[in-house]
Amino acid sequence: MKILFISDVYFPRINGVSTSIETFRRNLRAHGHTVHLIAPDYLTPSPDETDIMRVPARYLPFDPEDRLMSYGWVMKQLDKLRSEQYDVIHIQTPFVAHYLGTKLSRLLGIPCVETYHTFFEEYLYHYVPLVPKSVMKFVAKRFSRHQGNSLNGMVVPSHPMLHILKEYGITTHSEVIPTGIEPASFVLGDREKFRKNYNIPQDRPVLLFLGRVAHEKNIGFLLKVLVQVKNAIPEILFVVAGEGPARESLEHEASTLGLKENISFIGYLDRHTELNDCYRSADIFIFSSRTETQGLVLLEAMAQGLPVVSTAELGTRDVLRDGLGVWIAKEELADFSGKIIKMLKDAQARKILAESGRDYAHGWSASKQAERMLTFYNSIISNHQIAKVVVPQVKEA
Repeated sequence: MKILFISDVYFPRINGVSTSIETFRRNLRAHGHTVHLIAPDYLTPSPDETDIMRVPARYLPFDPEDRLMSYGWVMKQLDKLRSEQYDVIHIQTPFVAHYLGTKLSRLLGIPCVETYHTFFEEYLYHYVPLVPKSVMKFVAKRFSRHQGNSLNGMVVPSHPMLHILKEYGITTHSEVIPTGIEPASFVLGDREKFRKNYNIPQDRPVLLFLGRVAHEKNIGFLLKVLVQVKNAIPEILFVVAGEGPARESLEHEASTLGLKENISFIGYLDRHTELNDCYRSADIFIFSSRTETQGLVLLEAMAQGLPVVSTAELGTRDVLRDGLGVWIAKEELADFSGKIIKMLKDAQARKILAESGRDYAHGWSASKQAERMLTFYNSIISNHQIAKVVVPQVKEA
């Protein structure tokens, strides 16, 4: 099978979408299929540029990490894209990539599917704060419904997210297929080396958040939790690994809360050389995002034998099972901080959670999820071919 991915983001831009694309590309190729990718040009190559068409793109003033691809430039490559004879288009993001994907689907006469990676209902108002939240939710629902019903199929990372999309009125055939865990995620990192590199005493208790440092991740709540934990364990350190638009405000908030000596923002890490070491260096992974469509970092933490304290909202409800690598907490200061304090003081509990978490994470194999994706592609292609016979498509100029 020959598959064309289209995305508004990819490495070197680091986020969950980039990770998902890389994981599925690698595993679909390992199953013997060809996967090409259209993505923005960041003027810095990723470690593997094989079969990637980089599109000229411009900066977004309100979001300097991302780029806006040139729609027109891609359309000028139509003859080249047609000659590739793709079987299916897989859109990964809902911006320029969505409209390119649906247009190319019509012009090339092949079906397109899209993965719903981002819960926009709880996302957009963080970035357009002057517009009332109720208005942004209405816009997000209309936007998602319109786009979802223009596709041949939708991939959704979790059952709670699928339920929400159906409530929006999306009737497109959809399948729940999460991003899986790669074997490399289970190679235990070097705790001692990482702590030494970042000047963290070997015996200091460490909490970790790893991911995009963005408003929708609810890291501000974790800072308030840290205040409670500090009262019981004064030497506690909270490591925040990642970058994003909320970093500056969170640094200011941490200072206001008197946490300057208890928090370290260390920025982005190299996924292939530092990530496992970072997970392994911590004592507990903490997480309270309300907008995750899956929560891959939770499984990565478990794969490293790192116990987790997390809320279970939206997609993370599908991932988390209380007692299997995680203690699920309410988004309440007393409950969340109480579980952290109890876990930090109970080495045996951490050991049990570490072992059960690694076993549990093994069930989320990236190879198995790629096989499920291939089955989904085949069903969408078959349905599209049947539809073309029953209702011949009008040829578009």
